[in-house]
Amino acid sequence: MPDTTRYLQAYDDQLRTDAETPSAIGVTMLGPLRLVTFAGGRGFVTYRDLGGSDAERISGLVGEALEHFRADPETDRVEWKSRGHDHAPGLHDALVAHGFTPGEPESIMIGPLAALCEVGDVPAGVTVRRVTTEADVRAMSAMVDEAFGEAVDARQADALLSRLARGDGMELWVAEVDGRMVSGGRLEPVPGTDFVGIWGGATLEAYRHRGIYRALTAARARSAVALGKTLVHSDSTDDSRPILERPGLVKVSTTTPYDWAR
Repeated sequence: MPDTTRYLQAYDDQLRTDAETPSAIGVTMLGPLRLVTFAGGRGFVTYRDLGGSDAERISGLVGEALEHFRADPETDRVEWKSRGHDHAPGLHDALVAHGFTPGEPESIMIGPLAALCEVGDVPAGVTVRRVTTEADVRAMSAMVDEAFGEAVDARQADALLSRLARGDGMELWVAEVDGRMVSGGRLEPVPGTDFVGIWGGATLEAYRHRGIYRALTAARARSAVALGKTLVHSDSTDDSRPILERPGLVKVSTTTPYDWAR
């Protein structure tokens, strides 16, 4: 079996379950859909597959899912996570018709975790470390928002602190230059699977193309190996995809987020 086929099968079998959302504070099943609520007012829709639904049924599922989240006044934004290899007739049109906006497609990358441990040494003058204190978590969250060109959202930091308090396995890592956080990302071990996820990687524009993100990726990978994980997955932008391809990760599919805001 080719690596791409084997990895995609492992992705569908091991990750498209409750293992995908370990930080959920609530999960409701709606047919094939998993309607997830996270701290900080965020809803999320995912599924193993759409059960062979036709376009009419899919449109109905989109409407019912949105009504579920509308009924919760605490939820003010929802992401529907689509995958390029799914059989989903009419899904794009149904989501847009219900007020969802498609984001940029990203590559689903999977490969051997050990290969990431050597993607880059820490550059001179850079410190890479794990963060756990409230002050550090809030500083990291604000820096990542800045790196993505977004307004600082304190609710993101609140959600991260809530997860750390619950001890769901998530790790937060940053890279610093002269005491300033310039890059950061999460490590997400997936319980009961071979996988760990590397997420949220972002570097301030002025510090890109210096090997900082590669060093941050390697540090997270070494931490995951110590936990006994063997496979890594990540949804990658065009900027981060080459960093993951060089050590042997492969693109198995695409994922496109569709976002709705109250």
